[in-house]
Amino acid sequence: MNANTSRQHPAEWDQEAQLLAQTARDLPTGRHEFQRERLMAQIHEQIQREERKEREEHTAATAAPGKARRFRLPRPAITLPAMAVALSAVVVAGMVTSGGGEGVRESGVATGPALTTDLGTATTKGVPQLIDQISLAAAESDHPTVKPGQYIYIESVAADTFLKTVDDKTSLASHKLHRRQIWQSPDGVKGWLIDPAVNDSPEGETLSLPDEQGNTPKADLGGPSYDYLAKLTTDPDALLAKIYKETKGQGNSPDQQAFATIGDLLSESYPPPELYSALFEAAARIPGVVVVDDAVDAAGRHGVAVARLDEMSGQREEWIFDRKTHVYLGERSVQVKQLKGEEALIKPGTVTFTMAIKNRAVVDGMKQTPSQAG
Repeated sequence: MNANTSRQHPAEWDQEAQLLAQTARDLPTGRHEFQRERLMAQIHEQIQREERKEREEHTAATAAPGKARRFRLPRPAITLPAMAVALSAVVVAGMVTSGGGEGVRESGVATGPALTTDLGTATTKGVPQLIDQISLAAAESDHPTVKPGQYIYIESVAADTFLKTVDDKTSLASHKLHRRQIWQSPDGVKGWLIDPAVNDSPEGETLSLPDEQGNTPKADLGGPSYDYLAKLTTDPDALLAKIYKETKGQGNSPDQQAFATIGDLLSESYPPPELYSALFEAAARIPGVVVVDDAVDAAGRHGVAVARLDEMSGQREEWIFDRKTHVYLGERSVQVKQLKGEEALIKPGTVTFTMAIKNRAVVDGMKQTPSQAG
């Protein structure tokens, strides 16, 4: 996963960063939104750092023009200039690297030992019945309509496990459980994020559009707004067909990418109740979906999971629900198959990502929490 690359001009980095911004949306399981935001923030920081170093290192570079310079980025492991190729090859947790003063610093989240769990028993028996119960619970849940000027507030806790390389020695580590808060306007144009894994500032950072390049991306399945979701079909067959069509060529397989896309819509968006129910019914139609008898979310809550194994990465993506109420609790990705090479450090039972929803509500102002509402 490590590679040496020659020095590039900052202008070339800007072009590749823009390419990466689009390619990162195509990441398979492993938690696309978390990784994409964190990765882009770190790339931006690295570009700024390298630009500041440009003048200081000019003399040394001139003295040794033929010497290749090591350049590493954190999760997922990506080297320039082959960003798109490296992204498509990422199948497990990413890599944080350091050494020689040239690595990107880690985030503001404390690190600890690898996260592990019992694999639990996975079976296809009872999948339709469980999803029917989940779908019914979703349709009956309290789900206020989001009005113009309001914001969708989602609070969660998350942690992940990754390969960490220090002075060319690789080991398995984790970012400890941390709080994440996000606000999004119904049209997706305004937003705010507080997450120490993405930005060290306790104040967080804006997600409002347009971005730094002046772009206002159109909402889609990979970056949906509430308004976008409200217009989607609620027919499960038509919905699944749309998901397969719009995610064609993404992920490790069409079925796994469809499952992952639905999982992302469940975790950090706010589908209207009819769509919420339809998403579960669509998931039941994806081949390879199983039930895991016992799964634990990031908050330590036990539940039953709807899951699917990614045969290429060996990771099982699990959506965790309360065993009695069938309310969605969170999700996690668990390594099930033994890998080869450097990734062999990620043993079966390793939790590569875990997340738990703590609060999901509609509020009247940016950075307002439900407890602050009048």
